[in-house]
Amino acid sequence: MPVTEKDIAKALPLLRRIEREHLRGLVLRVWLEAARRGGWDDLEGIPFTLLIKPAPYDLLEHTRRVAEMALAVGEKRNDVDRDLLLAGALLHDVGKLLEYRRVGGEVVLSPSGRLLRHPISGAALVLEMGGDERLAHIVATHSREGELLKSGRSPEATIVYHCDFIDFEIAKGAIQK
Repeated sequence: MPVTEKDIAKALPLLRRIEREHLRGLVLRVWLEAARRGGWDDLEGIPFTLLIKPAPYDLLEHTRRVAEMALAVGEKRNDVDRDLLLAGALLHDVGKLLEYRRVGGEVVLSPSGRLLRHPISGAALVLEMGGDERLAHIVATHSREGELLKSGRSPEATIVYHCDFIDFEIAKGAIQK
């Protein structure tokens, strides 16, 4: 059974905190389309990374953690676009639904993932689905790809980038103990 809007809204409760309805709807549509294109019938249990085996938690939990941290930082700063920040945090890894696929019981790189990393495929999907360049920028630069951008990251992208790496590095360190 395909992933539904209800599934995504339940999995990502911070969606409700996006005040701009069109932005909230866009986040839902991008997740739905990524799940459809990636052939995912269930979003539970998708590892948040293939670099840590076994991953200590899944993609949805990682996405929730990053979004919660980003929102907390954004509210403390009070000088960023909170809706844009939250939408970007919720979408930062949506490209992993295209980068990964399930083969048997294992999640591996997909043919698409061998060609494009998730920041690029995710940003392209955001633009294709009607998102603007500021939102696509957050998705595209949330990982090492953003280090190549001469103009740097926007404030919202900087927050998502650091929150993502905080979560990744702590997970990596916890596994190595």
